[in-house]
Amino acid sequence: MSIEQINPAVLWGPNNDHFEIIKKQYPKLKIVARGNEVKVLGDDHELNIFQEKFAHLLEHVEKFENLSITDLERILGSKASDTASDNGPTDKFASGEVIVFGPNGVMVKARTANQRKMVDCINKSDILFAIGPAGTGKTYTAVALAVRALKNKDIKRIILTRPAVEAGENLGFLPGDLKEKIDPYLRPLYDALDDMIPAEKLKMYLENRTIEIAPLAFMRGRTLDNCFVILDEAQNATDMQLKMFLTRMGPSAKFIVTGDVTQIDLPKKQQSGLHTALRILTDIKGIEIVYLSGEDVVRHKLVRKILEAYGDIQ
Repeated sequence: MSIEQINPAVLWGPNNDHFEIIKKQYPKLKIVARGNEVKVLGDDHELNIFQEKFAHLLEHVEKFENLSITDLERILGSKASDTASDNGPTDKFASGEVIVFGPNGVMVKARTANQRKMVDCINKSDILFAIGPAGTGKTYTAVALAVRALKNKDIKRIILTRPAVEAGENLGFLPGDLKEKIDPYLRPLYDALDDMIPAEKLKMYLENRTIEIAPLAFMRGRTLDNCFVILDEAQNATDMQLKMFLTRMGPSAKFIVTGDVTQIDLPKKQQSGLHTALRILTDIKGIEIVYLSGEDVVRHKLVRKILEAYGDIQ
């Protein structure tokens, strides 16, 4: 297998770190790299899987002249159904449609069946509820869909919002003005955007309000049109707050509501508006609900076991 068109220093990484990761990913194969040639020996089935993944790897390096550890792991994936179940979700969609390209060619994709369902549902409906435990990629996928819509000029703005609800801490004890107090609660949204939009461009978008990140309370009284709006951590919204949010929708908007009904931080006597919404909105045409599960956990493989131990997933 020839890699003449590829910079081997980029492909194999500093101190051959990438090469070592590739070898560990395919322990049944003998992989030898000499100059511009790569020789691979082993089981035919494993060899076919490796050749397909390695071809994607070479395409990425040739196109972007860059390869991070994250890129490498994302492209190699988990060898689909051949991976042991302890490795978490399979990478069935590793070679599927990219939702959006991030900085340095990072490919953001739907990595599980239910994430793929989120993509399909928002394409045909204007409101999507994505419900599931921590680590299932619901927020990350939602942000990727919003960024794609902005890049494709399907919408003019992205609005990301969360209820500013304390989880065991009091906002009043945090230093700074209102923005500085609230920003830590919105940090996961900033983190997702950092993966998908170059830093300078993201800064510009935030300054000119092409992308707005704000607490849920700031949505009151507004009409949100020609934009992609995501309400994250919706389990911490009350009935009135969730009703208020959903009725802000303009004629040319897309709404995604994400939440985890096992992690409600509201006072004990206050009901989560997400429970009510999922009960009364189920049969309305144009509203889709996707339930993600432990099979969709895309963080470290231990996250799924931790969620099982706590009883968040069965």
